[in-house]
Amino acid sequence: MKFQRIQDLRVDSDLSQKQISEILHISQRSYSHYETGSRGIPIEMLIRLADYYQTSIDYLVGRTNVKKKYK
Repeated sequence: MKFQRIQDLRVDSDLSQKQISEILHISQRSYSHYETGSRGIPIEMLIRLADYYQTSIDYLVGRTNVKKKYK
């Protein structure tokens, strides 16, 4: 499963894979695997990404089109 939304959010924020991988404290290669879907994203990484982009995990994985985080 390709996670297009994490790629779109990264690109919209003008960030490279390397920059996001440093924020997440993982290698750029690992992050690249998450974007392409060749490796599943651990829940801890989904939480970090959702917090960083101020959105929900459901939005990141395509379960909702509501971009704003629930309150």
